[in-house]
Amino acid sequence: VLALTGKIREVGEKILASNGKEVDFASALESCEKAGGTLAAPRNEEENKAILGIVKQYNRYAYLGIKGGETSGQFMYIDGTPLNYTKWHPYEPNGKGTEKCVEMYADGSWNDKKCNLYRLTICEF
Repeated sequence: VLALTGKIREVGEKILASNGKEVDFASALESCEKAGGTLAAPRNEEENKAILGIVKQYNRYAYLGIKGGETSGQFMYIDGTPLNYTKWHPYEPNGKGTEKCVEMYADGSWNDKKCNLYRLTICEF
């Protein structure tokens, strides 16, 4: 029997999964893509809560499938589409273009961060 309780969550049309590994942004994205998905990116409150459930389970901040654009402080989904939902922590994003990645805190809010730190991998399918 596969023990996947809590490792996989269904939200709307998406399935979220984590391997529990903490890696840099590029490695997290690559492992999600190799598995046939992409990095989890919440597009509404329900999806944000589902991702937060995994963040809380592992008690680790996680990278989101969101990246900084050419314009400072402008962020978009990995596929290049504009954000239609955000949950920035107060006074975030504040990297002024130097922090191109986005992590989720243990309260579900977001923070812009450098991409070379090790954060939890959560993929969506």
